Amino acid sequence: MESPQTAKMDALFINNRCDALREGGFTNFFVSILLILGILMSYLLQHVRIISRGTSEGISPYFVLLGVTSANAQFGNILTLPESRADVMCCKEVSPFECTAGVLGIVQIGTQWICFAVILLLFLVFFRRDDAEVDEDEQELDPDRPTWRTALIVAAVCIVHGFAVVIVSASLSLGAPQYLLPWANFLGISAAVLAAIQYFPQIWTTYKLKHAGSLSILMMCIQTPGGLLFAASLAARLGWGGWSSWGVYVLTAFMQGILLAMAIRYEWQAVERSKQQAAPERPSYNRRTTPRALPSPGPYSAHLQAYGDTQEEIERALDRESVQGMGEDQPLLAPGGIGSSGTR
Repeated sequence: MESPQTAKMDALFINNRCDALREGGFTNFFVSILLILGILMSYLLQHVRIISRGTSEGISPYFVLLGVTSANAQFGNILTLPESRADVMCCKEVSPFECTAGVLGIVQIGTQWICFAVILLLFLVFFRRDDAEVDEDEQELDPDRPTWRTALIVAAVCIVHGFAVVIVSASLSLGAPQYLLPWANFLGISAAVLAAIQYFPQIWTTYKLKHAGSLSILMMCIQTPGGLLFAASLAARLGWGGWSSWGVYVLTAFMQGILLAMAIRYEWQAVERSKQQAAPERPSYNRRTTPRALPSPGPYSAHLQAYGDTQEEIERALDRESVQGMGEDQPLLAPGGIGSSGTR
């Protein structure tokens, strides 16, 4: 049972949080709204990327596993933090606008959790489809590519972990609220650790494949700077006491930046190779090997490259030059000449 002194401290803490919500400005509110829209847009690009290619090839199953479990822990962390619970309780005392501004941090992390859960779903639905639309240079997949059994195990672990976080958080909230803060910090640290190692298997997979595959570069272009802005928004709302919530996004943005740099490099190299393969090679033409070598360079043979790029165009230019040369050397009244009547 909670002591009167503890209850008094909790009431004071809640009143301070309510006062902070009343003093909140429009800037943080609109920044939070933009962040939510950015989260939705960036993950939507990843969803569209997988669906349009018809395959989740190139996305590491361990990247999905660590990402979903990290999102589970992060969502549980934000829900069990004293600051978040106080913000929710303040909704009874503050205006609707102030209440909405106070819970936007929870909405942000909840949105990210849902979006990553959709990636898990698409990863399973489009796992190793035979009719996938992939480029020719991506036809040879990694011989050590994951199996369908691995994908199912990843999905099962993610679901079990999510239920475990919900059950433990609800049990502590109802039966032992004094342990909620240590549990929240444990979830925050777990989320940070999982997020720290989340990108290592994906970086390794991208390095082996030498292309981004179904990983969306546009998503990472939005999320890398957006992660830092997201962390700053949470830090402004939760302060240093919420380091376990916003610190994970600083670490994630750094690791995602490394993966983004690798993906852009490989895609740039692929574009350069495509340009080199598409560029037509100018045929080398040597007059010494020409079947109809002329005694001296004429108006065409002296500058063959100006009259054609292909062998056929060069041959036509030489034919025109031969005809002109014959016409100049042939007497007008000679048999077969231009002025000949055709009779002898």
